[in-house]
Amino acid sequence: MGKNEGCHHSRPVQPLAMPCRVDAMVISPVKPAIYWQVDGAGARIKRLKDGISIAMSMEDLRVRFEPVLRRIFHLYWWFARGMTLGVRAVVLDHENRVFLVKHSYVAGWHLPGGGVEVGETFMEALRRELVEEGRIELAGEPVLHGLFFNGHVSRRDHVAVYVVRRFTQDRPPEPNREIIACGFFAPTALPEETTRGTRLRIAEVLEGRQRVATWR
Repeated sequence: MGKNEGCHHSRPVQPLAMPCRVDAMVISPVKPAIYWQVDGAGARIKRLKDGISIAMSMEDLRVRFEPVLRRIFHLYWWFARGMTLGVRAVVLDHENRVFLVKHSYVAGWHLPGGGVEVGETFMEALRRELVEEGRIELAGEPVLHGLFFNGHVSRRDHVAVYVVRRFTQDRPPEPNREIIACGFFAPTALPEETTRGTRLRIAEVLEGRQRVATWR
């Protein structure tokens, strides 16, 4: 399932199991965009038996282990597939707001998507990932935007990007161990942590910016 700009392969190794709680449902400044946000402080371990108080931030753990997890993911896919293929979608609502997701194990906000499994077509993988990450069901044929070489991750990684304008979403997805936040955002009000590759794809689709061959 989802990825950062480097780990888009579906069904990744599960992130470290840390207790976490959903603090609240946060409403985006651009109504009616709704997404779930995990408490920014992360899971906290408060008191030890010796009376010493410590606070361990999930964000600190993610930053520390992300490079290792990225290598593990791609080492696995290197042996399993040789060449890795991914799929992502620029999902746009009637106001041209774009749907983004935030993962628990990698930094930033990303386009929804993931890896193409053995025996899957790009379209089958796209349908599966959109349901898993956003409860989004395709209601029309997506348009292929382009194929991109994800060379900053691996010399054998490629990503297909589709534009989705016709879809249904019965409700925003609940947060889980992989997707901790998601929502629709105006192109002029993207979250600060939106990744460079994600911003490039959105600009290409909505602003007509010249398409590049690499992911970022």
